[in-house]
Amino acid sequence: MTYFNYFTNPFNLNKGRISKTLPKNQTIWQIVNTQKIDLSRPVICFVNGVAKLRKDWSSPLSSQDVVSFVALPLDGGGGGSNPIKAVLTVALIVATVYTGGAVGAAYGAVWGGVAAAGVSMAGGILINTFIPTPKPALNGMTSSAYTQSPTYSLQAQGNEARLGNPIPVIYGRHLIYPDFASQPYYRYIDNEQYVYQLHCIGQGEYDVEQIRIEDTPISSFEEITCQIIRPNEKNTLFDEDVITSAEVAGQELLKNEYCGPFVLNPAETLISKIEVDVAFQRGCYYANDSGGLSSKTIQWKIEVRSIDDNDTPLGEWYTLGTESITEATHNGIYKTYTYDVPAGRYEIRATRLDDKDTSSRAGHEIRWSSAKGYIISEKDYGNVTLLAIIMKATDNLSQRSSRLVNCIVTRKLKTWSPLSGWSPSVEPTRSIAWALADILKASYGANLKDNAIDLQALYDLDKVWSTRGDTFNAVFDSKLTVYEALSRTAKVGRAVAFIQGGIVRFVRDEPKTIPVALFGPRNIVKNSLSIQYLMPSEDTADSVTVEYFSEKTWKTSEVTGSFEASSSDKIATVELFGCTNKEQALREATYMALANRYRRRIVTFTTELEGLIPSYGDLIAITHDMAQWGQGGEILKQEGHTLTLSEPVTFKDGQEHYLALRKKDGSLAGPYKVSAGELATEVILETSPEILILTDTDRERTHFAFGIAGKWSVLARVTGIRPRGNTVEITAVIEDNRVHEGQTYGMA
Repeated sequence: MTYFNYFTNPFNLNKGRISKTLPKNQTIWQIVNTQKIDLSRPVICFVNGVAKLRKDWSSPLSSQDVVSFVALPLDGGGGGSNPIKAVLTVALIVATVYTGGAVGAAYGAVWGGVAAAGVSMAGGILINTFIPTPKPALNGMTSSAYTQSPTYSLQAQGNEARLGNPIPVIYGRHLIYPDFASQPYYRYIDNEQYVYQLHCIGQGEYDVEQIRIEDTPISSFEEITCQIIRPNEKNTLFDEDVITSAEVAGQELLKNEYCGPFVLNPAETLISKIEVDVAFQRGCYYANDSGGLSSKTIQWKIEVRSIDDNDTPLGEWYTLGTESITEATHNGIYKTYTYDVPAGRYEIRATRLDDKDTSSRAGHEIRWSSAKGYIISEKDYGNVTLLAIIMKATDNLSQRSSRLVNCIVTRKLKTWSPLSGWSPSVEPTRSIAWALADILKASYGANLKDNAIDLQALYDLDKVWSTRGDTFNAVFDSKLTVYEALSRTAKVGRAVAFIQGGIVRFVRDEPKTIPVALFGPRNIVKNSLSIQYLMPSEDTADSVTVEYFSEKTWKTSEVTGSFEASSSDKIATVELFGCTNKEQALREATYMALANRYRRRIVTFTTELEGLIPSYGDLIAITHDMAQWGQGGEILKQEGHTLTLSEPVTFKDGQEHYLALRKKDGSLAGPYKVSAGELATEVILETSPEILILTDTDRERTHFAFGIAGKWSVLARVTGIRPRGNTVEITAVIEDNRVHEGQTYGMA
């Protein structure tokens, strides 16, 4: 029979789920027709956890196959509120569909497809069979599949209002040019111009280390006031919801000619205060015959009227203010006039009341600089940190430099421990582990519960990364999936995120010596073992140049890692997103170069359900006569320390020989040092084994692996686990400890 699942709601596994058994030998197309799969919406088909293209739907299915259809949201993103959540949710579905929510290998089957892929880089080919190689970027440190990052773009940095774009999420310590949370505006006070800016630093809370205008601390500028607004706090420095009329832009006011009308505030908004800015750029004066300046007067009037959301007038024009100035100066005069109005929507116009003196001796011109409306609103920015700034425009602070506000911030996150759980408060951190946790737990991420995350693994890895000095410092300010965010973050720590049993887990590429399982001729399906040799070519990279964003210059820098046997003729260039430290970049460059050189044997074999014992990244021992990876078989008899084997074994003079034993749970005991017995099928243990050796026929006998020291088996790192009905296909890369040696640079 064939097992069938149909998930109509990817955000709720149980809601709308259809599960049943079907007759075998049906095609996927037959199931689509008989089970009425709705193909008018996006649907993914998985067979045993592997996605199937429609071109393959005509092939008959086998007995014990698990066929699952997952219907995706029409907008691809869960009602439009969280477009990246769907990607992770679908991956979680796949993990539970064909494993029953117990032990699975969704990463190896679904996510892990990129792990063994070669990526062409500048100068050479780089292959990482365990940690996925970063994708080449088109411009800046961002994936070409998504919108370009303004932080890492090659264009000049500065403050912009990126309406409709994602609110940045920052991890670690980083220099940022924060976006405007609202449009800046200006006012005149005592003939001086003041600029009002509200910046969005990012999601969550941050420690703000310094605030600068371009490269200069704000303390160097006259009369700058700022306020850091923590999540859920209010801006007490100024009103930020101010709309400036785009039509009012320095028009000259003339007598008996109305300038306007101009709509002040958009439909479905109310304002309660109006401001008008006027400028007398040439001053206000008359040059008299004695060589001095005589005073002149300028008069003008501002009028408004109420309108509805269709711009239809609701009443007559009325005077908001009749103003005048009398001065004797050729210096520019700038003024702001503020008027309270009943809550409503308005249009505005202005006119001059006196005749303009057009003689060359007079400065008698008035220009309407701007009109602003203060919108009535109760803005709640939620879990976002903001920066409010009022700055006085001076000769040192130009219009351009006022848009070059930047600051160095460090993200504050909670940390977790197995004894106390989550910390009661957030603290500044550059931790890779807690950045990963935030991506998975936050509402702007996957929004997962603690029981869906392997927090113990993150806790253990955090200690490793802290000891090594590995950190993650990056700005996510463009659209991307949860998977890519996890991959980029874990990559800096030489780690991979994967899903097993509906739980997001993590594994780091680091030296391992103890295999979790033994596979040999007795539990490897006959004729299923295959070995792929990734042979080096003239295009294979033997050195790696890592591009990173330097924490000293806050610009892209690079460093090259190699090893003693490298000729450095072919150099691959990769970008290490989130790395800001030269030493860390150098370690990772060397690691990539070593992995590219020494991890080039991929083994694939089929076993029974014990193939579900290891997880992605686990170390396994493989013994097999075909590949001359030791010798294997079963224990037929035990008499004290003497074991009778199912297969004859060969001892070599002058060599130490070892025997490893497979436990009942599939894991490994030993290896134990042995000597030759009287027969070719006998060995003598030097010490008593720690397990009960099974030799009777009522139960599966204990398996063994035999060989000289270091060669009784081959050790491999699991990179893929794919259930195939009653069997499991395992893909692994043969381990080589030279990858972790870091012969030239840093720690492994």
